[in-house]
Amino acid sequence: MRILVDVSPLSHRRTGVGNYVRGSLRGLVAAAAGRHEIVALAPTSVGGRREIVAALEGIDVELRLVPLPFAHAWRTVWSRLGRPALERLAGSFDVLHFSDWMYPPQAGGVRATTIHDLVPLRFPEWTTSRTRSMHGRKYENAARSCHVLFANSAYTARETQELLGVEPERTRVASPGVDPCFTAVGERAELDRPYVLTAATLEPRKNLDTLAAAHRLLGGGHLLAVAGGSGWGPEPSLAGPDVVRLGFVTDEELARLYRGAAAFVYPSRFEGFGMPVVEAMASECPCVVSSHPSLDEACGDAALRADPQSPEALAAAIERALAEPGELVARGREHARRFRWDETGRALLAGYAEASARA
Repeated sequence: MRILVDVSPLSHRRTGVGNYVRGSLRGLVAAAAGRHEIVALAPTSVGGRREIVAALEGIDVELRLVPLPFAHAWRTVWSRLGRPALERLAGSFDVLHFSDWMYPPQAGGVRATTIHDLVPLRFPEWTTSRTRSMHGRKYENAARSCHVLFANSAYTARETQELLGVEPERTRVASPGVDPCFTAVGERAELDRPYVLTAATLEPRKNLDTLAAAHRLLGGGHLLAVAGGSGWGPEPSLAGPDVVRLGFVTDEELARLYRGAAAFVYPSRFEGFGMPVVEAMASECPCVVSSHPSLDEACGDAALRADPQSPEALAAAIERALAEPGELVARGREHARRFRWDETGRALLAGYAEASARA
């Protein structure tokens, strides 16, 4: 098969979706083992092309990166107009797997996408109007036109069936993997004193105000280190001498932070999966995580869970993790071993083959 994978999200600095795109592409190449032709596709700006090339370094794929000024506008117009077919740009192919950023038309072959979460539909108040508009159009097109819709968790697959009306036979789960840099072996970050870590874009859904309130209840023995770039909405209350805002960090920096942290806390109100939880577990950091069921698969039985709306419950769980990290670390290490990008790649290939047989 000739498989085209839209890598447009890699044109910006990587967060959850970009990390999934890169990791799943690496897994797809490994699973294909030379039997299939994998093409990384993106209409992108000159600067975006540089970011994509850097992100895909070491992954053996053909690059089909089309330089365009105002690339986002072109992708949007092309998707909404529905012509010309992608074959005019990329030649014939057997599979197109498109991303969150565009849903280009195609004349033939299997049509696939990944649903990372359905926050804009389930909780529109936690997204911007632009996000609701862009993702809403993608969801509608995917539900109507895709032969197979992959989800990063069984929870999101069920959401896809319920909210988009997609039949179960068109949905498949392709769980994320853990990148090799997230391991207990390696350099550890050191701050002024022991710290509790969280990693999240600063936006309402990530619930950092509740975490900050919980941290204040702990009494000041540990710093709260916050890794993550600016998002949108009101700034969470992160001021104070015991809070360290680290901004956006690279994967390598994040790995050092996981290894050096006394505990990792993920208080998100809702996730499609929750990749940082598994990354922290792979780094042998004890985890305290929101009890929302959307995070069940990321946590397994290896994290302490707490009501994300209760600073008191969150603080109590953090105190327990700090006092008794050993069992959490052991369970987390075993749980994280389940998540491999080559398994993601095998799930994708199987889904393409099944969809091709039905088409």
